[in-house]
Amino acid sequence: MSLYLIAVALLMCSGVPGLFLRRRGGEVAAGLMSLGALMGLTAAVRVLAGGPVATLVLPPAPLASAGLLTLDPLAALFALPVFLLTACAAVYGIGYWDNHQEHARTLRLVLGLLAASLAFLVVATHALPFLLGWEGMTISAFLLVLTEDRLPEVRRAAWLYLVCTHTGTLALFGAFALLSAATGQWTFSALPLGFAASGRGTALFLLCLFGFGFKAGIMPLHLWLPSTHAAAPSHVSAVMSGVMIKMGILGLVRLLCWIPDPPFWWGAVLMGLGALSGVLGVAFALGQHDLKRLLAYHSIENIGIILLGLGLGVLGKSTGHPVIQVLGFAGALLHVLNHSLFKGLLFLAAGSFIHATGTRDLERMGGLGQRMPWTSGAFLLGSWAISGLPPLNGFVSEWFIYLGSFRALGLFRWPWSLLVLTALALIGALALACFAKAHGAVFLGAPRSEAAGGAHEAPRSMRVPMGILAAGCALIGLAPMLLAPALDRVVAALGEGTRVQPLAPLAHLPSLSLLALVLLGLAFLLWRWLRPLDPGRTLPTWDCGYAVSSPRMQYTASSFADGLVAGLRWALWPRSRGGKVAGCFPADHPFESHVPDLILDRITDPAFQSLSMGAVLLRFLQGGKVHIYLLYVLLTLLTLLLWMVA
Repeated sequence: MSLYLIAVALLMCSGVPGLFLRRRGGEVAAGLMSLGALMGLTAAVRVLAGGPVATLVLPPAPLASAGLLTLDPLAALFALPVFLLTACAAVYGIGYWDNHQEHARTLRLVLGLLAASLAFLVVATHALPFLLGWEGMTISAFLLVLTEDRLPEVRRAAWLYLVCTHTGTLALFGAFALLSAATGQWTFSALPLGFAASGRGTALFLLCLFGFGFKAGIMPLHLWLPSTHAAAPSHVSAVMSGVMIKMGILGLVRLLCWIPDPPFWWGAVLMGLGALSGVLGVAFALGQHDLKRLLAYHSIENIGIILLGLGLGVLGKSTGHPVIQVLGFAGALLHVLNHSLFKGLLFLAAGSFIHATGTRDLERMGGLGQRMPWTSGAFLLGSWAISGLPPLNGFVSEWFIYLGSFRALGLFRWPWSLLVLTALALIGALALACFAKAHGAVFLGAPRSEAAGGAHEAPRSMRVPMGILAAGCALIGLAPMLLAPALDRVVAALGEGTRVQPLAPLAHLPSLSLLALVLLGLAFLLWRWLRPLDPGRTLPTWDCGYAVSSPRMQYTASSFADGLVAGLRWALWPRSRGGKVAGCFPADHPFESHVPDLILDRITDPAFQSLSMGAVLLRFLQGGKVHIYLLYVLLTLLTLLLWMVA
């Protein structure tokens, strides 16, 4: 535990020297962050490898009943992406903010505070340090989103995030109060048998689902997530998507650790919310023109996949099927790690494109594959992984959940396993289509703007973090059994009956990965064989009288996804402005299409606007006269007195 706490202290202080250094402040901050991350990773890997669980106990009486901080296998698993991704973000920021030094110092300082809060939060096993870490994470992320606070959309996104996350925090206060009433203490410990089926157990589950679900971005509690991820700097978005929203998943998993006998309907609710978040998350991503908003909706999609695995594990635990329980929990927890790797990689690659072109609009990119080959390759690898295709890591964790669902067929009263299988298949197909759209719009064809035409490759400080995350995606995909012992220890923390040789059904994964590599190699050789012999030669072709090409004649991201968006119109409700052109020689005719967020743009914003307009009608009550306010107080006291007498 000492090594881990030193790592947290280094993360917290990493940005302080940069406040006083005019030059090399970014390098010093990145060095301290990397050193702290290395120490934290060492402590976490030691526990995952079978080392002793470390616990910190303080002497005051209210805190002496159990440990305040505990580095157990579950905390160690969540600590891995915390240290790895924050260190990569710190190094990446050296090149990303090379022309924005007025923001760089403050951002480095607050990024260190966010990293320390996250690392502290994952080991908290008492309500007090947990809520302290939670609030530190919330305030730090709020300040990071406000980095470019001169933009009105940035300010709106930051305040929306703060309101939503504090709304969830209120629910967590109620959940911890119920936990204390049930156990007589504020530490995280197992609850008695039968508690989950009681009224207080139901209230505890619903409060935790609401509070942690707001942070995780579970649909329909996701309304803060797309705009916040888009407004933050790209490496901050990588940390928020890859690590911060997983703290909501950590809270739900901790709850499942406390409950020895979860009701069947808990698993059904988690699976239903997972299917909703996964399918609608990727569907809304299809309709986005903003590259970072597209990636943000894919965060909601992957949170849905994690919930599908957790729900499947809960069903196995509640019905006494340990293999299903293990496969569901193992898939969900491994996807937590996998998503942090490939989503962090995608956000860092997207940040490189934005750094080079100055825009997030997919319609103004194009042709970047030749100009930014390393970044393009990193984005392609991340796209392959997030689509769940072998031989990368996204396939491994989803394969766990697939196996658990196939084993569950016919075991439950309702076809919940069919829901998981259908949702996973639909999510994978739509994700592949969405990233085909993103890859084509960003990399292929001719540049659609002058900035895209003059783009250049990202500096080395931005490419190295992407290479580290890409290597992690490939390593887990090609050698998944390396994680088997550690994953077994993590899953065992979720209750009795989970150590049932859970990874035996996955013994064939290395052969599957090898087969996928062979197929990829054959495809590459086929492409080399079919491409023109002399790429430098130009040959005239029959152009049907068509002589001059223009980037405006290429497929755009909107036109590529138009068919799928139209097919999902019942859920997306897209908006368009402009119509079809007519005549042989039509004039310029504008056309726009948008896919507003279903909850924020169509429900929450109109509701609050109506409430605000209604509140204007009550302004006459605030006349600015003290004696009127005293009359209000007197009337209130009289009303309370009459109510008490009655």
